[in-house]
Amino acid sequence: MSYKDLVTASVRLAILQVLEQDADYSHNEEILQIVLEKLGHSLSSDRVRTELRWLEEQSLLDIEDAGGILVARLNRRGSDVAHGRSRVDGIQRPRP
Repeated sequence: MSYKDLVTASVRLAILQVLEQDADYSHNEEILQIVLEKLGHSLSSDRVRTELRWLEEQSLLDIEDAGGILVARLNRRGSDVAHGRSRVDGIQRPRP
């Protein structure tokens, strides 16, 4: 696995885990970008959108377009991956 693949897998896990911690299991893309930066992942807006859409394609979250801003909501399958109960290629497994 390349360095780029490792970073991407880590970013995807971080997104799922951040959503898992929210009371509504959701955040908009701008909040996610800020939180990811605090976690050491400095991503462009386009990259955040790309990762959100990828996670949606894997059926790990649902996305609503709220006037041009994407709002991501974690679903049950995404929660399982965030906790390490399920695995998806391309997403880092959480450490115990």
